[in-house]
Amino acid sequence: MARITLDELKDMLAKAGGEGAGAPRLDGDAVDTPFADLGYDSLAMLEVTSMVELAYDISLDDDVAQTAETPQALLDLVNGLLAQAA
Repeated sequence: MARITLDELKDMLAKAGGEGAGAPRLDGDAVDTPFADLGYDSLAMLEVTSMVELAYDISLDDDVAQTAETPQALLDLVNGLLAQAA
């Protein structure tokens, strides 16, 4: 069964948030911190959801950025969809 890992999500977030020195980082206990508090805006989250959809061949609702407000919530959501598809 396919699963998205925290490291894979970190890579996607790094690409969406920019690679520069000021790019938001997902370190430590930040998995339970809201994306907005981590510095990810709605455009970055749209890019991340697009990356997830392409990488895992799933479809996410348009409001996923509002329903999955933290990295852990997004991991849980995506892995739940992947489990259903398996």
